[in-house]
Amino acid sequence: MSRRFLDLIHLSEAVDLLLSGLPPGPHATETVALGEAAGRVLASDVVAPRDLPGFDRSTMDGYAVRAAGTFGAGESLPAYMAVTGEVPMGSAPGVSVGPGAAARISTGGFMPDGADAVVMVENTQAVGDTIEVLRAVAPGENVLRRDEDVAAGSVLLRRGSTLGPAQLGVLAGLGIGQVEVYGVPVVCIISTGDEVVDWRSEPGPGQVRDVNSPALAAAVERAGCAAKEYGIVADEKGALLEASRRALRECDALLVSGGSSAGVRDLTVEVLGELGRPGVLAHGIHLKPGKPTLVAVCDGKPVLGLPGNPASALAVFREIGLPLLRRLRGEEPGPGVNPYRTVRAAMGRPVSSETGRTELVPVDLEEGEEGLVAVPVMGRSSLIGTLARARGQVRIPEGSEGLERGEEVTVELLD
Repeated sequence: MSRRFLDLIHLSEAVDLLLSGLPPGPHATETVALGEAAGRVLASDVVAPRDLPGFDRSTMDGYAVRAAGTFGAGESLPAYMAVTGEVPMGSAPGVSVGPGAAARISTGGFMPDGADAVVMVENTQAVGDTIEVLRAVAPGENVLRRDEDVAAGSVLLRRGSTLGPAQLGVLAGLGIGQVEVYGVPVVCIISTGDEVVDWRSEPGPGQVRDVNSPALAAAVERAGCAAKEYGIVADEKGALLEASRRALRECDALLVSGGSSAGVRDLTVEVLGELGRPGVLAHGIHLKPGKPTLVAVCDGKPVLGLPGNPASALAVFREIGLPLLRRLRGEEPGPGVNPYRTVRAAMGRPVSSETGRTELVPVDLEEGEEGLVAVPVMGRSSLIGTLARARGQVRIPEGSEGLERGEEVTVELLD
């Protein structure tokens, strides 16, 4: 059932409404080479085909020994061991270690048969072909077991995991050269308004450059999706309806900036009501900036009607668009995971706020005598210049009347 503008809902409710209106599960999958998998989302679990590292290896430079032969050793009463050989790097050891014997070994070396520990070189004293062991070791000390990193048959990575540097590294370590991933969602972007011109053009009287298309495209690409800009559509129902229909045929999600407020010439709500069921789910959110936001699902395709104000549009994209794109990508975030990198800081100035809405305050970060200080960036929070000067934002919850100077806060980093 559609809601009318100013029938405001909470931010969390808007996210839930949008996500619950989508068809269950992603989407198309494909198999890609490891070199092309960075940032992609796994479409199936990856099971380790073998142990990692695959052999017992030393974690220190020193001597491979039988630990029992060192028990009780100390500087005043060392244990004496005969050095019977050396383990070459990058190949199987050509020596074995018996009672009272030791083999030289480097960090990463293959542990020889018979040895179960490594004495660090700094805890020994060489005397010809013999070493004095000045400190006892326990079985397994300074040794990485063959399956200690990854055990064969274990679930290495879960479906829905994003492949970052560490994940790609462990796949490479196991020799896994291809992975099944979800397809990259395509997000269409439409800017509306008779006053808006291409950002590369010189605006005439009363005109403004299109800031939202390139800004939102960058945000979409950063989120791991593909952006497709549809350019500027005039404030005319037929034109917006045609552009939106074409976008929904070609894309997995649609962002429409402008045309979401309650003005007479704003047509987004009317147009989305004709694009497919269930249509508009909500129009208006308890959020500053971003109050005149529109949430819709049209025949299974999600649509966000963003404010025309650039900073407001980006704020709403971060708060609602990012959870949407994570769902479309097939990500499986853990419960309570904050998508932002955060730091703790003290407020540099007091900030007042109206209760009943979530407010996002752009801040810069400075070094204070006792740690980081969050300094609110001067200017309206809805202005793109204000946002461009901010390194983060502070979230004022709905029930708060503001923040005091010196109050400790969580700063959500925007970069």
